[in-house]
Amino acid sequence: MTDSLPPTWTVTSLRDICVKKVPQGPPTLDHVSYIDISSIDRTTKRIGETKLVTIQDAPTRARQWVRAKDVLVSMTRPNLNAVAQVHDDLDGAVASTGFDVLRPVSVVPEWVFYRVRTNEFIADVCKDLQGVVYPAIRPHDVRRHQLPLPPMGEQHRIVEAIESYFTRLDDAVATLERVQRNLKRYRASVLKAAVEGRLVPTEAELARATSRRFIELSSASEIPEVPPLTRRDAASTYEPASVLLERILAERRRRWEEAELARMAAKGKVPKDDKWKAKYQQPAAPDTADLPELPEGWCWVTADQLLAEPLTNGRSVKTASSGFPVLRLTSLREGLIDVKERKTGAWTAQEAEPYLIQEGDFLVSRGNGSIRLVGLGGLVRALPDQVAYPDTMIRFRLCDGVAPGFFAQIWNSRAVRDQIEVKAKTTAGIFKVNQSDLESCLIPLPPKAEQGRVQAEIERLLSGAEAVGEVTLRCTTRCNRLRQSILKWAFEGRLVDQDPTDEPASALLERIRAERLNS
Repeated sequence: MTDSLPPTWTVTSLRDICVKKVPQGPPTLDHVSYIDISSIDRTTKRIGETKLVTIQDAPTRARQWVRAKDVLVSMTRPNLNAVAQVHDDLDGAVASTGFDVLRPVSVVPEWVFYRVRTNEFIADVCKDLQGVVYPAIRPHDVRRHQLPLPPMGEQHRIVEAIESYFTRLDDAVATLERVQRNLKRYRASVLKAAVEGRLVPTEAELARATSRRFIELSSASEIPEVPPLTRRDAASTYEPASVLLERILAERRRRWEEAELARMAAKGKVPKDDKWKAKYQQPAAPDTADLPELPEGWCWVTADQLLAEPLTNGRSVKTASSGFPVLRLTSLREGLIDVKERKTGAWTAQEAEPYLIQEGDFLVSRGNGSIRLVGLGGLVRALPDQVAYPDTMIRFRLCDGVAPGFFAQIWNSRAVRDQIEVKAKTTAGIFKVNQSDLESCLIPLPPKAEQGRVQAEIERLLSGAEAVGEVTLRCTTRCNRLRQSILKWAFEGRLVDQDPTDEPASALLERIRAERLNS
């Protein structure tokens, strides 16, 4: 490290330039701000929300008294780099013993703060991780870290340059985040318009327009180039969703009857009459009394009414080196299922057969730590080989009259998401939904042809937004990489020019050592 540094720089360790330990002790009777590891925003590297505690209600780990400019380094999961600098408003606060508190001696505090944000620091301290469930390091692992030390004047100049660059990067990231929020609102507005039948002309409107066109053309003196539709043809192009639903329900019953007959035949039974058909349970129709009015030709249905097969949960299988592939929950992405996101399960192909997915299947997450993710659905579009789905998902198989792509778009809209979030139950911080919760969700159903046009229009409108979203994500990633590049240049002495009149850092380090010995 020394060979590549400017001649006036030197190398030291955090142990040599920081006080050995900040004052320790529990809070007093007066309320004091308590900084826990959860208070740190790992993205911005700032201290967020804290809480006021006294000696009566403070956790036992609240024992480190900090001052403004102190640098906090979380020793739990150091790879996440939960680090921050104490700002003036928290001068005199108490911090968790889960931090190593760095208080520099005669060194610009921000020099230390920016150092612990570098990839070099993270990689170095992570060499000594202990534990599996909660990997952690010790203060010794933090303080043994070596870092370059420039002259004091150059420290100030470098810190000023870093902050100037970072301010501009912060502004750029804030702009990118605003774009992301606007894209999210745009997507929600498109789906809202689709759910309310405002995105494309309805089948009823098109049917009337076709009929009016026939009347006008039939009275014309000249023969048109394209023969007009007859009144009968115009009427036949429009099938209301209510009629579609009747066909769907009839098909659903037919499937059930075929399955029942096959089951009885397998047992060697032959029905004597049709009484067995009374066992069929027709899915309950929705109560539309308090529901908003839909466009002409649409109707309200429950998710259960649109199912070709009953909802089924997946199966839990352990990971193995050999077996049959099964999806991970992380395969659910942006309304689609990424079938490449899988693991090998400890089961045979025969055991996995009831849980195989096929193109057009729609998988919904059963539970998640975030209410925004529970009940989220993804569509299986491309399936190059066989794969099963896990117990963390529920499988939807839709009747032929329902376009899977349209259903997926409507399901992930606020119209359905709001219903799921109301029904979700939470246990130990995990939100869950069951089959009956999902079956009872209300879906606005348009005519079959209109489903395809709505789906195509949604995809057209959102394709541009998705492209912009991908660009903003790439730009955000580049900003984060640029931060690390700026820090790398800074700690290599390449960010600002050196001043030959600066006192060498070696002399500064000698004074620091003397000061620490006398303190």
